[in-house]
Amino acid sequence: MTVRSILALIAVALLWSAPLHAQSGDVMLLADQVLVEQGGDTLVATGNVEALHEGTRLTASSIIYNRAANTLEIQGPIRITQPNGDVLTATQAELDQGFENGLLESARFVLDEQLQIASARAARVQGRYTAMSQVAATSCQVCGSDRPPLWAIRASRVVHDAEERQIYFDNAQLRVLGVPVFYMPRMRLPDPTLERARGFMIPELKTTTLLGFGIKLPYFIPIGDHADLTLTPYVSPITRTLELRYRQAFRTGDIKVNGAISRDNLDSGDLRGLFFAEGAFTLPRNFRLSFDIEAVSDDAYLNDYNSAFKKDRLDSALTLSRTQRDRFFSLGLIHYESLTDGENNATQPTIIGDLRYNRRYFPKAIGGEVRLGFQVHGHYRYSNTDIDGNDADTVVDGRDVGRANLDLSWRDRWTLAGGLRAGAVAQLWVDHFIVEQDAAAAGDYTEVTPAASVELRWPFVKQTATGARVLVEPIAQVGWIGGERSGVPNDESTRVEFDEGNLLSLSRFPAPDRRERGLIGAAGLRWMRQDPEGWRAALTLGRVWRDEVDTAFSRSSGQDSTASDWLIAGQFAHQNGLQLLARGLYDSDQTRFTKAEMRANVTRDRYTLGASYILLTTDPLEDREDAQSQWRVNGRYNIDRNWTATGSTRYDIAEGQFLNAGVGAEYRNECVAVDFSVSRSFASSTNLEPSTDFGLTVALTGFSTGGSGKEYRRSCSY
Repeated sequence: MTVRSILALIAVALLWSAPLHAQSGDVMLLADQVLVEQGGDTLVATGNVEALHEGTRLTASSIIYNRAANTLEIQGPIRITQPNGDVLTATQAELDQGFENGLLESARFVLDEQLQIASARAARVQGRYTAMSQVAATSCQVCGSDRPPLWAIRASRVVHDAEERQIYFDNAQLRVLGVPVFYMPRMRLPDPTLERARGFMIPELKTTTLLGFGIKLPYFIPIGDHADLTLTPYVSPITRTLELRYRQAFRTGDIKVNGAISRDNLDSGDLRGLFFAEGAFTLPRNFRLSFDIEAVSDDAYLNDYNSAFKKDRLDSALTLSRTQRDRFFSLGLIHYESLTDGENNATQPTIIGDLRYNRRYFPKAIGGEVRLGFQVHGHYRYSNTDIDGNDADTVVDGRDVGRANLDLSWRDRWTLAGGLRAGAVAQLWVDHFIVEQDAAAAGDYTEVTPAASVELRWPFVKQTATGARVLVEPIAQVGWIGGERSGVPNDESTRVEFDEGNLLSLSRFPAPDRRERGLIGAAGLRWMRQDPEGWRAALTLGRVWRDEVDTAFSRSSGQDSTASDWLIAGQFAHQNGLQLLARGLYDSDQTRFTKAEMRANVTRDRYTLGASYILLTTDPLEDREDAQSQWRVNGRYNIDRNWTATGSTRYDIAEGQFLNAGVGAEYRNECVAVDFSVSRSFASSTNLEPSTDFGLTVALTGFSTGGSGKEYRRSCSY
């Protein structure tokens, strides 16, 4: 047993005979030497003194405890560490035995290892308040009196409320590199440990070519523990805007509402704005209710204000669903609104209702799996015109469609000799359509479509000498789809995608108003490799054949002849952060791609870079007279520990012009965060007015409003 342990036991024995009683517990005292003066009313502890009380630890060079006065006279250096990690230091102090009341000389208060508040004198009151006079507060590294910090707040008096976690300043003066730049007679800031505090948040300076120079000043209002409201006035010479965000969490879900009201000089001074809301709730019996509301006052609002919700098509939806192991139910209602110039919302399918029910059975008598699906769907156009008007498309302007669809199928798989995998599908579709406001349509249509297919897969798996695992799998399918088309107008299956997911499929149309007919065949090859050096790759090749040309397939679908375009899809991923994904349809007759897309991402310690490319050829059936070919690039580069550069752009190769571009710079250290950005939106079909936006935010870290800067902590160099 060490000498310090013996002394600690003696100290405990002394405290047992004359305990230092606090309101809710005793104080434990450890020291190199503990003396009780004659009379037993005074206890003197010296040398490496430690006192603990309900999680609070005090260290000092000496403590004199007077039992009659119930006070502690402490000589420094003094360090008081509270249970939440806050640290209070001083040169000397007079405190009660629970460390809750008293005075400290030359005190320094450190909150959450970030914000330090130095004062000539500090008073502890009720264990909750710390009142300090002649104060300097900063979260910057302080390296001597001759080197002022980047910023500091000087005040005549500061009070920290440990319960409410608020800091109150009297006669506050903000200094930058020792130079006064701002004064407020009263100021309140949340301490670094408080996540939700009522008050102003970080302001944003913003300049746009459409709205001029302006400022955004968010104000946060907590409403209990489960809701809050953020009001953000935005003022510039062109606009007066109030933005709001409301959030609330419930026991079974949550909602979020974003809105804005503007009066500006861009639109004759009329009120403009947006309203976006979303939420999701868990209901009894595993049902889930979700909603999404999107509305704007006019087509240009999101573009003019460079809104975070910027998009060219709004969708508002209400969905009730339930997903179980063997069944699925969904009931939904969606409203669409196009903001694209040249698209008439009256002639677009605007209101869409959908009911779906799916069930799976596993009959032991026949084996395999039986699937039953039922769907009721309807879409409505506001237009009452029953013919195609004078617009760019060839669709009847007011056509409304309703349908009911029944899908019954059986499927099973077997493993044959030599590892050959076989599968069979038997399917029956029954579809009924009601078409209104179409002068060329008969009204009601019913189709009964039987179908069957057989597929074969022959997977070969090999492990190389280096430990890599390789899979090569030839696949093939023969299918037949019976019945005839009833003449129902093609109102939904106007955009067909051919990819790895439907290479072996009985119908590649996205909706039941079109199904493939006749004899079809498909073949392909899958290759995969998992390498021990940290990379994996996959490649899929495939093609579809049919006995007759199906005119319902468009040119860019890759299915407009008896032999489809070649499907080529591949992906690559490396542990060093490189990811590649590419897919395309290659027309071997014309030796070109009819459709292609590519995505690439590189993630390293110092930078991230992402790029995507898309190619769509001209296609009259898809109302695309001009080819589309675009690049999108974005990246982030950490120049050093404090500086970061960002950039993004989107370029239209077919038109030979940029659609948007932006750059940004971020600076971070232990006490400040600065973000600067410039973005340019060029004229396009969805953006008639080009605009340039400048943004600047400056945050003092160390308070909860500015976030944490502990990861950027540095040391002084001389």
